[in-house]
Amino acid sequence: MESTTLTIRVPIEVRDKLARIADGTRRSKSWLAAEAVAAYVERELAIIEGIQQGLADMAAGQTVPHEQAMAELRAVVDEARQAKVTPQ
Repeated sequence: MESTTLTIRVPIEVRDKLARIADGTRRSKSWLAAEAVAAYVERELAIIEGIQQGLADMAAGQTVPHEQAMAELRAVVDEARQAKVTPQ
């Protein structure tokens, strides 16, 4: 996999904690930082894409009114509670 260099500024405390993690895991600070950035990027992109999909659904009229959604959720919860109270 190709890679590139990225220079960032972090507080000294963060650098020191990263060094402790690196020592404890026998990984380099660079490797740990790259893993952390990659995880952050994936998580944030998933959030952004979810929001964009929700906005597209709203624009297309593919939504359920709040009260209907809550009623459906309550029905599922009630059914689960009943199943727990009366074992099969």
